[in-house]
Amino acid sequence: MDRPDVLAQLRALTARIDALVARAQQLAEENRSLRQQQEQLAGERSQLLAKNEQARSRVEAMIARLKSLEQHT
Repeated sequence: MDRPDVLAQLRALTARIDALVARAQQLAEENRSLRQQQEQLAGERSQLLAKNEQARSRVEAMIARLKSLEQHT
């Protein structure tokens, strides 16, 4: 094999490896970002579930008071 051919193949291989390393770094960053977003959304979901439970409890309490008032009149 001719020396320039080997060098050209090595350069091409190096370029492909560099591209793969860059892509792996990009995917790792994207993965980190998505995990952070997932944690944030899970926290928001938890807060919304708690607010929903509070609202349900309040509505049930109001219904109970209305029924109590209705029985006394």
